[in-house]
Amino acid sequence: MIRLVSHLNRKTVLFGGAAGVIGVMVIAAFMWMVGPAAAREVDAACGGLQSAQPKPVLCPDGASCNFPLAAPDFTALDHAGKPVRLSDYRGKVVLLNFWASWCAVCKSEKPSLSQITQDLGSDDFVVITLASDRKWVDILYSLIASLAPDKLDPALPVDASMAQMLPAYQRALPAGTPFQVFLDTPPSDDTQIGAIAARWGVAAVPESFIIDKAGRIRFYYDNTRDWNLGVAHTCLRSIINE
Repeated sequence: MIRLVSHLNRKTVLFGGAAGVIGVMVIAAFMWMVGPAAAREVDAACGGLQSAQPKPVLCPDGASCNFPLAAPDFTALDHAGKPVRLSDYRGKVVLLNFWASWCAVCKSEKPSLSQITQDLGSDDFVVITLASDRKWVDILYSLIASLAPDKLDPALPVDASMAQMLPAYQRALPAGTPFQVFLDTPPSDDTQIGAIAARWGVAAVPESFIIDKAGRIRFYYDNTRDWNLGVAHTCLRSIINE
């Protein structure tokens, strides 16, 4: 009897061990399938926004390449003149939007950029906008016109000073903008495009780039996008959750 029980226990152990190995293999196979499936979800959602190919200036050989690509670092200035680097946001998904106060279609994109910042804003996601402008006065006026047009003071002169514009901006947008705004000054009087935008190959605004937590450009979009669309949320959430 003792030998029989021992034999049965040995069979049980062997069977249990085999089942355990099979279980590990099943889990491993499942995880192997999940990775490509998640990547396909990102590509489908982000591609649904009609992404464009990388600009040659961003490619290592200056010819052609594919995403993902290392995002060139830059230093821009906030409204107080404080320098801020793109690399300061490493570890977050960044939606980087190039625009300008003189760009009419850029204004139409601001409300959806504002909304998606509020919807997805967290420790893992940030919207950064770089304005190809020379004066903060123009930027502030454009932000009021885009996000709070009903609060735009008609008595505000076109050539208002910063001392006049700042109080008007604070009254119209007391909480500021949900997204971050930095100045990207054009390098000369011969161009309207900011120096940083030009280094990224931006020849016309608006243009947007999605940068992952590792600091790699994953997708690029020329012209405006409606960031309130479900596909935009799915795209960004998929990258945030990676």
